[in-house]
Amino acid sequence: MVNFRKSLSSKLCLGILLMAVPIFVLSLGLLFQKSRNYVRQDAMERANSVLNTMMLRIKRHVGAVETATNANEWLITQYLQPDSLLALTNRIVRLNPHVDGCSISTEPDVFPQYGRHFSAYTIKENDSIITVVEQEYEYFDRIWYKTPREQGPCWVVFSDDTDSLEVTLDGMIASYVKPIYKDDGSFIGVISTDLSLGNLTGVIASEHPYPNSYFMMIGKDGHYYIHPDRTKLFKKTIFSGTDPRRNADIIALGHEMTAGKQGNMRVFFDGVPCLVCYRPMPGTPWSLALVCPDSDILNSYHQLAYIIISLLVIGLLVIMLLCRRAVANAINPLNQLLEQTQNIASGNYEVHIPRSQRKDVVGRLQNSFAKMLQSLNFHMGIIRYTADQARLRNEELVKAAKMAEESVVQKTAFIQNMTHQIRTPLNIIMGFSQVLRDSGGQLPEEELKSITSMMGHNANALNRMVLMLFDSSDSGLTEELNCQKHELVNCNQLARESIEHTNAQFPGLTINFETDLSDDFHIHTNRIYLMRSLREILYNSAKYSDGKHVLLRVTQTETTVRFIFEDTGPGMAEDYLDLMFKPFTKANDLSEGLGLGLPLAKRHAINLGGDLTIDLDYQHGCRFVIEIPNT
Repeated sequence: MVNFRKSLSSKLCLGILLMAVPIFVLSLGLLFQKSRNYVRQDAMERANSVLNTMMLRIKRHVGAVETATNANEWLITQYLQPDSLLALTNRIVRLNPHVDGCSISTEPDVFPQYGRHFSAYTIKENDSIITVVEQEYEYFDRIWYKTPREQGPCWVVFSDDTDSLEVTLDGMIASYVKPIYKDDGSFIGVISTDLSLGNLTGVIASEHPYPNSYFMMIGKDGHYYIHPDRTKLFKKTIFSGTDPRRNADIIALGHEMTAGKQGNMRVFFDGVPCLVCYRPMPGTPWSLALVCPDSDILNSYHQLAYIIISLLVIGLLVIMLLCRRAVANAINPLNQLLEQTQNIASGNYEVHIPRSQRKDVVGRLQNSFAKMLQSLNFHMGIIRYTADQARLRNEELVKAAKMAEESVVQKTAFIQNMTHQIRTPLNIIMGFSQVLRDSGGQLPEEELKSITSMMGHNANALNRMVLMLFDSSDSGLTEELNCQKHELVNCNQLARESIEHTNAQFPGLTINFETDLSDDFHIHTNRIYLMRSLREILYNSAKYSDGKHVLLRVTQTETTVRFIFEDTGPGMAEDYLDLMFKPFTKANDLSEGLGLGLPLAKRHAINLGGDLTIDLDYQHGCRFVIEIPNT
């Protein structure tokens, strides 16, 4: 079986490789050819874009120099005085950041006090501007003076032998020169505005599309004005040292650039193939070229070739591995079935056998095992479900037993508390009745009034507890729900009656009453249970307040009538706020009551369509609010 698998995998690998390798080789050849053309075309477009951008930047510098010169020309003839000319050159340099120097040189004997020569000169040196009258020297034959006199305004490039302009590169200066004429047309001198080729080189060198690309600028005679090789500047031309047979491409490029043409050319510089994009500089006799070596242009292309060849080798290896794996996968389901059946035999029924889409014997065998495992899991699931249900029932029984035990404890505690609360007023009533019986009617009147008052107070307390017990029972709840008739109830009258009832239970208590309603204002509700709620809240306020600052205020909203109860008692403890409306719960187990007052008052309010809440923002005691619909 193993030899068969190896033989089949080898045949499949060999057949696929024989088909894939020629297709891969042909596809890669076409891909490389197209990619090389696309890379060169993209490089040409990129270089032209950078060259055009650089042209605009140079034009901005050149235009700034020309504008500064033309804008101040009229001031020379207007104020033809030595001091004025010195101030004018200073002004041009100071106000124009692109200008590195400016001179105004006159014809012989224009200013006799200075002799034959006069040249006002201002240069920008680092952060300072220096304005001087140049020392006498024969400048009349210099290119920057003679050329504009003969040809008119133009750009010239010359080398400053003294290197007086320190910011230039080897003293090379580009100047915009313009002749100066009097109103009668007579020539009186030349204004020369300087642009340092060193600074211009810095501007140009700040941007290049490729790591080893560079700019070069030549004049109309082919001299280098800008070039990374500084030994060629101003001393050599593009034609220097060229052989017409071996360097025909360089000679052709030189003629194109000196003729002021633009285009693209593939040239070999020192044996290195380069792409050269060139453009004439508008307004000047110069031409700017961007040189991009082929090694930089095709660098990413070569890297891509290495990557593709590597991927090709890796791909062929992967194909071989996949071929062998394809054969192995053909019988892999049998190995999986063996492993899974062993797990089932060991008692592990959580294994999964997927269904196969194959129609051969292996596929049908796998599907048969999957169906068998599905049936087995179904029956095991029924058994587990039955066990889980039995466990859940046992847990529910345990919870029910615990709840029954808690209910018994609560019932015992409630009966004990209720017995204590009822026994106290009964003992008081029985004790005073024994006193009355034994006295034979001989007690003083004041003492008799006190005894009867005490008996009445305890009888009322006993009656209040009995009513609360009845309300909290199932029969009380049924009667309450049956008694919710829509009676017409006067809100102010019911509030006053509740205050009188509370005052009767607490002699000496002061309850203030405020109302925003008229005395004839009525609502439809159940009078008995609303009254019980009001009395219960007033009872609590009276019991826990100082007896003087209890207030009942009646107001209304658009939909409800609000009964607001305020007292100056100790307030509610924070840990009791969540339990105060729970039946049979008290803030203090030793306090009077059954723990039913507030829960029953809230239940009555809810059953009447409203609610009972506590205002947590009130800080001087307690403030309860009962809201009842005003319909």
